[in-house]
Amino acid sequence: MERKLKLIWDFRGSTASKTAQHHEIHLKEYISLEKISLNITGCQELNDMHSIAYMVVTDSEMKTVRDALKPHRGQLYEE
Repeated sequence: MERKLKLIWDFRGSTASKTAQHHEIHLKEYISLEKISLNITGCQELNDMHSIAYMVVTDSEMKTVRDALKPHRGQLYEE
């Protein structure tokens, strides 16, 4: 089974939560348009001034998605 990687976009400031939620909408659109094999996205508020949006991709799709969407960081995805 292929590794799953969580690509993460960080948003900071008083509007971070709303921005992360909006970014997740675009991640879902990208998944649909590009027919990405996994359909796992989310957003999370880490504190009042820092939120993240993320999507999960397979190891084989990571470079293509990374180059197209330029996430701020990534990590192994554990369910």
